[in-house]
Amino acid sequence: MRRALGTRGCCLALLLLPPLLLPAAGASPHRPRLQPGGRSGSLAAADTACKNRPLDLVFIIDSSRSVRPEEFEKVKIFLSEMIDTLDVGERTTRVAVMNYASTVKVEFPLRTYFDKASMKEAISHIKPLSAGTMTGLAIQTAMDEVFTEEMGTRPAAFNIPKVVIVVTDGRPQDQVQDVAASARTAGIEIYAVGVDRADMQSLRVMASEPLDEHVFYVETYGVIEKLTSKFRETFCAVDMCAPGRHECDQICVSNNTSYVCECYEGYTLNPDKKTCSATDICAPGRHDCAQVCLSNGGSYSCNCYEGYTLNPDKKTCSAVDMCAPGRHDCEQVCVRDDLFYTCDCYQGYTLNPDKKTCSRAITSSLVTTEESCKCEAIAALQDSVTSRLEALSTKLDEVSEKLQAYQGRQQVV
Repeated sequence: MRRALGTRGCCLALLLLPPLLLPAAGASPHRPRLQPGGRSGSLAAADTACKNRPLDLVFIIDSSRSVRPEEFEKVKIFLSEMIDTLDVGERTTRVAVMNYASTVKVEFPLRTYFDKASMKEAISHIKPLSAGTMTGLAIQTAMDEVFTEEMGTRPAAFNIPKVVIVVTDGRPQDQVQDVAASARTAGIEIYAVGVDRADMQSLRVMASEPLDEHVFYVETYGVIEKLTSKFRETFCAVDMCAPGRHECDQICVSNNTSYVCECYEGYTLNPDKKTCSATDICAPGRHDCAQVCLSNGGSYSCNCYEGYTLNPDKKTCSAVDMCAPGRHDCEQVCVRDDLFYTCDCYQGYTLNPDKKTCSRAITSSLVTTEESCKCEAIAALQDSVTSRLEALSTKLDEVSEKLQAYQGRQQVV
């Protein structure tokens, strides 16, 4: 069953049920303890599933484009482990799973499976739908196509609670407020769980009252599967991690009649087993910085060596152009040499001792001995030629005078 949506989405919403999960601001956070192999402590033995009150439970998974494949797999693991904690069956808790993005798909309704193995097998084959975050339409589809007697919801006379828990890491792309109000009016209890950058106002408008018991927050998808312990605590046992019942500095993990303390990501538990200290997340293998890792409490940022600049990915570095304007102190010419530079001068100038400024070069006026001898020979030749020319000129003058005298006598005759 599908419904078309019209907008692209960017967050993961997971509609579940009962009252549990991490508390919203102001309350002490709860997380389940994971045993080696990745399964939570409450799931260590299959026969520890509690006899919870019967529910008509619907999981709605938002598989929008912002949800990475590995994150989507964590959500599926969470669903499977949640089923392990429940007393599922035709006469006990019934479970349905929906998947939505730009379309809404009922993966299986409440009437399809009544055993855990079949439910978990079906969940393992769920594929993401890619785009869209139409949380309002998903809730509306749950009311219209899942919470019906035809699809397995039990009659109102049975007084079986209908519960929805919405887990989202963003803002719905449709008007969820009115749809959520209609669902609550129809007797559906809604729990809203925010992940990472979730819009808390959207969580509040869709959740049931009182808000401090129906709005919760989870840091990352990496801890979604840990919420199973909180569900188990809500269904089966006294909450040892309720405010005032424990001494944990950061996270209290309830385990039936006792509890243990844990720490947020980036912190480690101190020897007193209660308080936490920041982990050196800049230790080798803990970060993805190309050059320099800067620890900042429970997080870190990347930086670069001198001569490099941080790239837009905030992880890798590129060499800086040391000869770019403003980066060097050369007066005339900057010559780049890998991560360093040297100064040079224009033609006709020489570099001063400070290796930065330049002065005009001085041209030598000294003449060599050989050049001097050549000059003297040329001068003597010039004098000799001049003398000969002067003598020749004198003789020409004399010839000219004699010619004029001869011409005068011829005219007289």
